[in-house]
Amino acid sequence: MTSQTSPARQTFDDADLRGRLTPQQYQVTQQAGTERAFTGEYWNCHDDGTYHCIVCDAPLFSSDTKYESGTGWPSFWEALDPEAVEIHTDRSFGMVREEAVCANCGAHLGHRFPDGPQPTGDRYCMNSASLRLDRTAD
Repeated sequence: MTSQTSPARQTFDDADLRGRLTPQQYQVTQQAGTERAFTGEYWNCHDDGTYHCIVCDAPLFSSDTKYESGTGWPSFWEALDPEAVEIHTDRSFGMVREEAVCANCGAHLGHRFPDGPQPTGDRYCMNSASLRLDRTAD
């Protein structure tokens, strides 16, 4: 798989990020961390709205494509816009996976797997710590 990178990526000062993100949000989005399953704010959330990047506030996913994957993380079968989420090959921990990052700022969001429901067959398995739900949108 070829990595795709946005040409005009929004950047943030590290001190600013450490000041406005929680330690877990920073670790997940800036250091490609993962929150423990069944602990994040949105894994069992059924509210309507649009999920935004916690770092840059770019809209990423709609509650219309969120589903119960049984994994303990918020899962979506499609990004809000195909250009909103970039996919990169992740070879960490002795595995080959597809890392999902915010196309606008490069924040780590989670991973995409090919075991989701139709119509796409994709499962965007995201960290709640990388998202903010806007309940007024959608």
